[in-house]
Amino acid sequence: MGNVSLTSNTWKKLGYAAWMLALTAVIGGGIAAGIEVFSKGLVVTNLTDLVPWGLWIVIDLSAIALSAGAFSLCAVVYLVGAKEYAPVARTATFIGIIGYSMAMLCLLLDIGRPDRFWHGFVFWNTHSVLWEVTMCVGLYFSVLALETLPIIGGSDWMRRAFPWVAARMRQVHHLSPILALFGLAFSLLHQSSLGATFGVLQARPAWYRPGISVLFIYSAVIGGISLTALASMISARLSRKAAVNDDLLDKLASVIGWALIGYLYFRFWDAFAITYTYQPGRTESLQILTQWPLALNFWLGEILLGIIVPIFLLRRKRLRQNGMWRMAALALVVGGTIAYRWDTIMVGQMIVLTYLPQQIVARYTQYWPSTVELMAGAGIVAYGLMAFTLGARHLDVVKHPQMTTTVIPQPQSEPAMAAN
Repeated sequence: MGNVSLTSNTWKKLGYAAWMLALTAVIGGGIAAGIEVFSKGLVVTNLTDLVPWGLWIVIDLSAIALSAGAFSLCAVVYLVGAKEYAPVARTATFIGIIGYSMAMLCLLLDIGRPDRFWHGFVFWNTHSVLWEVTMCVGLYFSVLALETLPIIGGSDWMRRAFPWVAARMRQVHHLSPILALFGLAFSLLHQSSLGATFGVLQARPAWYRPGISVLFIYSAVIGGISLTALASMISARLSRKAAVNDDLLDKLASVIGWALIGYLYFRFWDAFAITYTYQPGRTESLQILTQWPLALNFWLGEILLGIIVPIFLLRRKRLRQNGMWRMAALALVVGGTIAYRWDTIMVGQMIVLTYLPQQIVARYTQYWPSTVELMAGAGIVAYGLMAFTLGARHLDVVKHPQMTTTVIPQPQSEPAMAAN
């Protein structure tokens, strides 16, 4: 048995080393691509004046959406009072700060002038939705940083190396209810405003509708909680330092299953309400989404695999309580959230209206990310995976106290009492 255990541990160490080495290589390629962008500008990308938002913005919006488990679960724990979900909220908070840092890296590449990233915080444009998003993202990132301090301060290595600093970090935990309140406000504002950024653009008929704000925040909450539960389950299976309370994750998965039913209705209504009237550019966008060229991603990635299949898996108790089926369903929900961001961003840019006297002509565009965009985007994703891997291994971000069962003594019958 000792030899078998030693062999198993050796394989786990080799697998961890190979995983970290692969991530390091991808991050290195991303850094090289980022240097290329900073030195030569956006000319090395396939972005144009007609298609200014591409792969990096998809990663940006997806990372922010999948970080929504932080504000939603922290609100459940500290504002609603469901303290049993505190361990899951801890994991969600760590995922949140990773996701928002990934989003900031994407924006640093995408803005073209990274040296001016601070302009939005200094030169206020209160009439711009993007300015409101910038402020709320910056403020919420600060909230996440404060919420992460107790996690870092509670780690064994931090308490051994810097006990005084670790103690001060852990004291921030007393501010958790206040931070949860501010986090809820900032995150709700910018999650919905990200959708509003599209919804106020009248020049892009495919985006010009109010429902996008609701869908953005709805899908973010579902996708964020799904990623938190998925990451927790994977960590518990790959690392001895991670432990989960399966009952908590089962309850979250059940709620996600119900929430997906409402999301399916809203997604269909938002997409097919376009057919109510004809508007140049907007009607053609539905054809692009459902027939060509985004049809496969919409029908298969979003609707079937991203919503319908997870509903079936998560609403059947026997399947949901099977670990592999539950992880598969949660992974599909995460993939569906990303697919929705891709479809939304692309469909609005594939049609450009040319306004001529007494004539409106719809012109079609195309986009595929360049090698530099792919390398930089892959590097940012690899950074996120490495950060969570290190957190699960060294910061105990996935550690749920197991529930204990209290045995209540049963009253004895009269003959038994007499015998005693």
